[in-house]
Amino acid sequence: MTDQEPVSPEQGTVTQLPERKGLKKGVYLLPNLITTGALFSGFYAIVAAMTGAFETACIAIVIAGFLDALDGRIARLTNTTSQFGVQYDSMADLVAFGVAPAILLFSWALQDLGKIGWIIAFLYMCCAALRLARFNIAPDTKVFYGLASPGAAGTMSTLVWIWVDNFPPMESMEVSVLVGLFTTVVAFLMVSNIRYFSPKNIKGRVPFPIMVGAVLLFIVVAIYPPGMLFCVGLAYGVSGPIQALLRLVREKDKAPEV
Repeated sequence: MTDQEPVSPEQGTVTQLPERKGLKKGVYLLPNLITTGALFSGFYAIVAAMTGAFETACIAIVIAGFLDALDGRIARLTNTTSQFGVQYDSMADLVAFGVAPAILLFSWALQDLGKIGWIIAFLYMCCAALRLARFNIAPDTKVFYGLASPGAAGTMSTLVWIWVDNFPPMESMEVSVLVGLFTTVVAFLMVSNIRYFSPKNIKGRVPFPIMVGAVLLFIVVAIYPPGMLFCVGLAYGVSGPIQALLRLVREKDKAPEV
């Protein structure tokens, strides 16, 4: 029986399904194409990590991060934002910044820890999913609450990139333990309530020295991309806890003595 056929009293009533108006009108090509590129980069990183091509996997995750920063900004500039694009972007982020880094870290170092290793990898992926879900229901505005998953994935992938580029294959249990601890800390930072600076605050015109600083940053990153990107990611990651401690100290100093 189709929706257009008459319904007899014996058959009861038919509940009309809501129309999918957004999909009937189509979807915006450009931002969703960029999101697809980020999704492809994340999937490619998973395949590369599973086959032992760790440096290739790291580069793919970094590329996914740049594409993720690009698709939302292009959608806003071209006025092509949509609810479909928001949900599609979230799914792509989970693959590129949740699943891919977790598999990369497990294949590179955490598998030496046995069951604890895959539990840590799952914890990282789960925290990335929770961070994305929290952002979907309450988008961050002036600040990020918790370390953003692209920043966390970029920091972890460049860490692997540096090791693969400069050291022999992972064979040290001590290093694997340190990687596991660092991965756990980054995972909990993603689901914390620590406030981080949001790049979305940069709108319109900016002072000229900031533009000069951005150019210098590109030059510095070009000298040795994995090392410089890791330093930038690490500095951003610790900036939240440091600012939280400074606020706590200031509030304690302002509190009246009893």
